Amino acid sequence: MKHLLPVSLRVNGEPYDLLIPPWRTLLEVLRENLSLTGAKRSCQEGQCGTCTVLIDRKPINSCLYLAVEAQDKEILTIEGLARSAEVLHPLQRAFAERGAIQCGFCTPGLILAAKAFLEENPNPSEDEIRRAVVGHLCRCTGYFQIIEAILAAAREMAGKGAQVGH
Repeated sequence: MKHLLPVSLRVNGEPYDLLIPPWRTLLEVLRENLSLTGAKRSCQEGQCGTCTVLIDRKPINSCLYLAVEAQDKEILTIEGLARSAEVLHPLQRAFAERGAIQCGFCTPGLILAAKAFLEENPNPSEDEIRRAVVGHLCRCTGYFQIIEAILAAAREMAGKGAQVGH
């Protein structure tokens, strides 16, 4: 117990008070302490994007971010994105409808990174989307469906229906 620190986290709008070793990453705490397994463990080097979560609306690699650093910040994981199981976020719906989900391993990180990107650039071009997802590895889709899904979600989120946003 002498190597444990009290940590208060706010994840998906819910407060959590934990005792954790100071070296635990946010990814480890999310997955192992809170059973929020949407963020995936893969490269452990911040190179693949599968562990992406939002902290104060900015995408971070939770495999490199210490949980103690996340105190007093708002953490959003894929589990907290949809309003309910029946009402998906436009990005989740667009990924599903456009086949941007194959194995699904990269999907949570891509969706959260896209959410942060679209909040800063609600009317992106395809090239801007490609640059925004550069740090996310997907081995299944070839990215075409992912780009298409993000464009579709951007249109929906901006209230533009079927218009192309370039």
